[in-house]
Amino acid sequence: MNRRRSGCPINLTLETLGDRWSLIVLRDIMFGRNRTFRALLAESLEGIASNILMDRLKRLTENGLLTRCGDPRHKQRVVYSLTEKAIDLVPLLAVMGSWGLRHTPASTELSARARILEDGGPQLWSEFMDELRHLHLGAPRPEGSARARMQSAYEAAVTA
Repeated sequence: MNRRRSGCPINLTLETLGDRWSLIVLRDIMFGRNRTFRALLAESLEGIASNILMDRLKRLTENGLLTRCGDPRHKQRVVYSLTEKAIDLVPLLAVMGSWGLRHTPASTELSARARILEDGGPQLWSEFMDELRHLHLGAPRPEGSARARMQSAYEAAVTA
């Protein structure tokens, strides 16, 4: 049985997520297009080690934040998808990004998505969550694309 240190909701959230690598993996799946082990490993800006990535994917799956499914195009590849529980973390990640914009020396390029989320506020977070539900859970496609707005801002920052 998994023993919890306390019933404090902040503690329980941290125990569910595990550590910073878990949030980085969730961020990469949410904001990027990488959903396989190899792609997550190769595209990691932070240089996550393969054993750490494998452990975090396993932990996130066990904690109900990710699901894994075989890729029909490649029988040895597994595709990870966000669950509703993980998609519910969008506001938390948006607020963390806003805090980082104000209190850390974040790069202009890597701040672009956080700025769009901060400027868009809860309305954009909700739109982004609907888009993630479409991409990961098979919900109907929303009219607009919050991801496209964030990607355009990132590309503009990279070329500036």
